[in-house]
Amino acid sequence: MKSRLVIRAGIALAGVALLAACSGPTGTQSQNTGNNSAPAASGDLKVSVITHGTAGDAFWSVVKVGAEDAAKQLGAGVTYNSDGDPGAQAKLIDNAVSQKVGGIVVSMANPDALKTSIENAVKAGIPVITINSGSAKSAEFGAMAHVGQEESIAGEEAGKKLKAAGKTKLLCVIHEAGNSGLNQRCDGARSGFGGAVENLQVDISNPTDIEARIKAKLQSDTAVDGVLALNPQVAVNAASAIKGASSKAQVATFDLNADVVSSIKAGDVLFAVDQQQYQQGYLPIVMLKLFKDNANTLGGGKPVLTGPGFVDKSNVDKVAEYAKNGKR
Repeated sequence: MKSRLVIRAGIALAGVALLAACSGPTGTQSQNTGNNSAPAASGDLKVSVITHGTAGDAFWSVVKVGAEDAAKQLGAGVTYNSDGDPGAQAKLIDNAVSQKVGGIVVSMANPDALKTSIENAVKAGIPVITINSGSAKSAEFGAMAHVGQEESIAGEEAGKKLKAAGKTKLLCVIHEAGNSGLNQRCDGARSGFGGAVENLQVDISNPTDIEARIKAKLQSDTAVDGVLALNPQVAVNAASAIKGASSKAQVATFDLNADVVSSIKAGDVLFAVDQQQYQQGYLPIVMLKLFKDNANTLGGGKPVLTGPGFVDKSNVDKVAEYAKNGKR
């Protein structure tokens, strides 16, 4: 725990120092007048952010906002691209390498499919930071750091909270086939819950089918009294399925958006595991800027953790305004 606090404190202090050195009162890059130590080329950093999120996904839109906010404050340039197909995501990395960007930020839901592309970026002298998923492979592929939460730990803590809430049989809903991080969440929940946990595979691109599948499972197995969604959209679908099945089960979910906030307030969702994805967009830009301007690194070879945090009725009002403006 102590090392995590040191890492987080280091990020906060480094970010403040960098903003003080490179930004004016408006938070944008100031011109180099020869009276400060920032290099003249410090505004030339171009970063390519490449994720496995789908277009319009509420979670990844917050990551995008975080990256863009950091870029504006630090005088960097950011391009954001996403593709749920691992092969297509690898090609996006290859394109960024060919464009000779100054840094790459990439999520690794399917790490092995991205291995060659990431290693080629590193060989080309482009610093890479991985985010969100794939932390176990990050250092192996040559990335300078990983920013995110440890999925198995987050799942374990969610399982413990559901057990403490009195649940005895849990349904863990996986919405993307082949996403290693989602399986880690369910495995962690199984460990923390200590009771019966069953996985249910659904397709995130078909919300109607998600609701139908969860409803059918609840009707066929009335012992299920807890549903763990791994995505905010799935959580909303699960809450609707519970009502449609006249079930007494309750929903908990990973990740936060305005709909989940409303559902927590209404009592339809017990809690959300908040990995604070805004930071997963924001912090890598700060880290790449620090590396470019001062050869700084963060993490010491360990992941820089953004979660898990938990949002429930006790603190939902505090974060609600930030969820509305797209930053939580």
